[in-house]
Amino acid sequence: MAQINLRTMKINQSGIISSVKVGGELGRRIREMGLVPGTEITIKQRAPLYDPVALRVMGGTLTLRNNEADHIVVEVKDE
Repeated sequence: MAQINLRTMKINQSGIISSVKVGGELGRRIREMGLVPGTEITIKQRAPLYDPVALRVMGGTLTLRNNEADHIVVEVKDE
């Protein structure tokens, strides 16, 4: 399995969050949204200019800006 940044994932690509590499208020906010290590996510859509990105997380849809997605590392299957 390869580890990549959430921002570089493609539409319909799935993976498991391996780490959130930011602290402070932004790190707390990301974790409160349920984006913690071990959580499975799927990229569902991207806006026309690729920001924000829509994720499928725990049965719900969540959107993140690219500057937030930059701090999340995801483990994906090698293609």
